[in-house]
Amino acid sequence: MVIKKTKITRFVSAAAAAVCLSAGLNFTPFTMEIEAADQLTAFEITEEMQLGWNLGNTLDSYMSKNNEPLASCGLEAETCWGNPKTTQEMIAAVKTKGFNTIRVPVTWFQHVDVNNGYKIDDAWMARVKEIVDYCYNSDMYVILNLHHEEPYVNRSTLGADYEELTGFVSSLWKQIAETFKDYDQRLVFEIMNEPRAKGTDHEWWGPTKEETDTINKINADALEVIRGTGDDNNDTRLVMMPGYCASSDTSMMSKIVVPDDDFVAVSVHAYSPYNFAMNAEIEDHSTFTSAYAAELTSILDGIRKTFGDKDIPVVLGEFSTSNFGNTEARVEWAEAYISQTKEMGIPCVLWDNNVEKNNGGEAHGYLNRSALTWYEASEPVVDKMVEVINDDTIVWGSARKSPTIEHDDIDSGLIVSDETYEIDASVKNGNCTPGLNATWKELENGDVAVQYTGDQPVIAVVNSDWDNWTEIKAYDDKDGIAYYSAKHIAAAWGEDKVDEIAHLFVRTNSTTTVTKIAIIGEGKGEIELPPEDKTKKYDVDFANRGDSNTLTFTIEGAAGSTTNGCVGYMGDEWTNIEWDGKIGADGKLEVAVDISTIPASVKSAQIQIWWCDDENGEMTVYNFGAPVEKPTDEPTEKPTDAPSINVPETPVSMYGDANCDNKVTMADAATIYQALGNADKYALSEQGAANADVNGVLGITADDALTIQKVSANLIVITDLPLKASK
Repeated sequence: MVIKKTKITRFVSAAAAAVCLSAGLNFTPFTMEIEAADQLTAFEITEEMQLGWNLGNTLDSYMSKNNEPLASCGLEAETCWGNPKTTQEMIAAVKTKGFNTIRVPVTWFQHVDVNNGYKIDDAWMARVKEIVDYCYNSDMYVILNLHHEEPYVNRSTLGADYEELTGFVSSLWKQIAETFKDYDQRLVFEIMNEPRAKGTDHEWWGPTKEETDTINKINADALEVIRGTGDDNNDTRLVMMPGYCASSDTSMMSKIVVPDDDFVAVSVHAYSPYNFAMNAEIEDHSTFTSAYAAELTSILDGIRKTFGDKDIPVVLGEFSTSNFGNTEARVEWAEAYISQTKEMGIPCVLWDNNVEKNNGGEAHGYLNRSALTWYEASEPVVDKMVEVINDDTIVWGSARKSPTIEHDDIDSGLIVSDETYEIDASVKNGNCTPGLNATWKELENGDVAVQYTGDQPVIAVVNSDWDNWTEIKAYDDKDGIAYYSAKHIAAAWGEDKVDEIAHLFVRTNSTTTVTKIAIIGEGKGEIELPPEDKTKKYDVDFANRGDSNTLTFTIEGAAGSTTNGCVGYMGDEWTNIEWDGKIGADGKLEVAVDISTIPASVKSAQIQIWWCDDENGEMTVYNFGAPVEKPTDEPTEKPTDAPSINVPETPVSMYGDANCDNKVTMADAATIYQALGNADKYALSEQGAANADVNGVLGITADDALTIQKVSANLIVITDLPLKASK
């Protein structure tokens, strides 16, 4: 039996290229000129905002005890996450560098009187106002928001608690709007930060309708409160509204209901592409590859199509790329990012938590707030952003709307599928179509056209082994058909490896009905029907896992049948721990899988059988820790028809230590199963074979592995090995 862990990396991509230019230049700060009496449109405000900086992990910090937020605290919250107290000098350093907007994230819930209509503490409001004034009086735009409101917005029962949540949010905005009513359009309000069903299995994706409805209603209620203060400034103040977790995912952005108001913008966050910008599990961040560039373009184009094409302003309230010691690549990323958002007319506000390095994907430190200098590894990144903003050859808003494209009729193309697929991300394993055959020969120089209703899907391609899952977003969508370019597929997959592409899926983060899939344009060739998916899936309740790091289960079928599969679970992405083996003469294969790498937060998983020579083979029973089945009697003779391995005449170094790592664990049982399943490929060492013969019967059989499992489960003590029997 072979045990190996695999993780499917998913990319969402479209074609783009990043040009590397020199960094480290000095720039003249952008200077804003606006008279207090002037009234700008929403798009004029966002154009003035240009490039912004977040005062992160400061007023948005909150105090906790035993990982639970305190009910209340005072002004010490500003520095409780390790940042120094904010000063006018910090703001001056930001302005001098070339930023024109400062976002001031604020967490309020620990500074309100819950028994007095959520009245905000006077001292906290005064401190917030003081910092807003640092920015506002420096002729900068200021974004003020409600940030980590954990008990009152970000909660698992988000979809059911509208009345309570809107009461909290509206009460705060009534007080904030009244406090700042004399401030002109340079002060922007952002109603919430990343509202989401915190603590659920879909916290960051796949919200329910009740959850998105709650967010939309809270946004509308807060806007009404802000506009209802009865003064001209709040009537024309730009108000930013987020969707579910402020996601840049197209399906979640599409759920945002924008009120009929001339001074509303959508708030989106995009630490994109995620694998480059924040994913600490990616070993190499040294290159901003063409695939990363393509993915970034696709994400930004999705924002433009969702809002820019409908004349809805957007503010990218948070973006950044963590410092992985990859300054040059981050500079290329910054140029690609700001060049495109500038053309699309989208102001971007850089997240800065003042963490310089060595913090996984959260090292978003740019300004050293104590020294009032810019961190060496990150200053070139900021300089490149400012350089692009000041580059007159890149015209703000020149590509605010998507270009108009004419497409071939979907029925004129090569039909991949004309079946109807109901796909639903809320249903386990229901978020994509079956795999469909589509090779690069068919795709080359064409478009994939997907006819659908519901939320716009993405497509994914894989190789003939069903590996290297790579996702691509639509570059155009009209009349219920989404279009995906082969050029974008090649950029995401890697142009030098496109001949490996063999299969295609259509996937959704929400609910989508797909009615037709075709290749149009210059795609050519014939599509073969996909093989029938014969995967057998068995749900495993990990809530009963306890402290065990081993999952054991039994596969039953015809003796001698080879079989394989995985133990898999869905986290941020689908992760497999693969197994394979051969069913013994007794019609059973006992599989032991090391699940120590599966996080304790995972509550459900699956045992899957991908293949079995016996098509009626089934998984019959599973358990955590102990063997699935324990023999009632120890045999005194080796069965003549059972797989076995002869034992060499070698002194035993440690009974049970089949893999010779000087300890006896479930891994030794797995080593024996491997050897029994494929002795040529997984032969035991001479010493390992001597150690492994422990059940009192001459020769190594599955009973030796079961005996070792008993030791691991504390049913037998190691000093009892080998079991007594005639040898």
